[in-house]
Amino acid sequence: MEKVAVIGAGSWGTALALVLADNGHDVRLWGRRQEQINEINSLHTNEKYLPGVSLPEELRGFTDLQETVSGAGMILLVAPTKAIREVLGDLVPHLDHPVTIVHASKGIEPETYKRVSEIIEEEVPAEVRKSIVVLSGPSHAEEVSLRQPTTVTVSSADVEEAEIVQDLFINQNFRVYTNPDIVGVELGGALKNIIALGAGMSDGLGYGDNAKAALITRGLAEIARLGTKMGANPLTFAGLTGIGDLIVTCTSVHSRNWRAGNMLGKGEALDAVLEKMGMVVEGVRTTKAAYQLAQKENVEMPITNVLHDVLFDGKNAKEAVDELMRRSRTHEVEDVSSLLSNLNITE
Repeated sequence: MEKVAVIGAGSWGTALALVLADNGHDVRLWGRRQEQINEINSLHTNEKYLPGVSLPEELRGFTDLQETVSGAGMILLVAPTKAIREVLGDLVPHLDHPVTIVHASKGIEPETYKRVSEIIEEEVPAEVRKSIVVLSGPSHAEEVSLRQPTTVTVSSADVEEAEIVQDLFINQNFRVYTNPDIVGVELGGALKNIIALGAGMSDGLGYGDNAKAALITRGLAEIARLGTKMGANPLTFAGLTGIGDLIVTCTSVHSRNWRAGNMLGKGEALDAVLEKMGMVVEGVRTTKAAYQLAQKENVEMPITNVLHDVLFDGKNAKEAVDELMRRSRTHEVEDVSSLLSNLNITE
């Protein structure tokens, strides 16, 4: 049994805490709102984020960070990317021994272009940081909390630590693989949210499956282009944290990014969409970061570019999609050849 502190009592943090509790671990779930924590401890529910789900009685909620992390060997960080630095700033003073930090957040920081693991490295001193592990993959909290079959990936520069985290989470409903490519795993999980916004927008405009299939496929190509430029293994994007996460996020009504894109496609303004969602839509912020990074690295990302125009420059959604369809013709295999060249594989 491992003592685990889960930082973030939203839908994903609560679902992952449920998995760990099912596996017999001592799980402490931290949240800011006392009312929510009281509900978790007394009613064993978290209705705002996981309606209708019964939580294990062994799962305990806390609002005191020091009490939450005291004696914990692992900290699972499940906070929106924009809040990561603030949360870590609050957390670090309470760490008095080296811990393994696992994060399950999917995003890139605008301006710095940092992945979440890089933010953790900056904010958590080495003397209280044993290792950093990423958990990512095609996994909606709603389905995980109902114990429906789910498969994810864990990644770390420390392979042994990744395998330890794999063993902590894996059970008959929640299968966990390892992948040493931490750059590819994080970028795949972050960038797919951009394409999911586009898929939702396409559906909101009333376009069919043909359009969405094209958008997902070409979206994967630009994810891989930027990812390999940043040092990822191209093969990672053919796995769970690439095409797997892309499919589930672009096609499911559980996806916040798809839902937000769908409302944008129906003509709603971004501010109104975000207010209606009531939860963080990571793809919006990640679109800004990826657009900036692609410009800096001179990487072609046409879907990201037009979504940036819609989100931040007021471009009409239909005009944006039409612009994509009018792009100059090219050869599909050029992308494949480019990716293969990064692996020193010849056609």
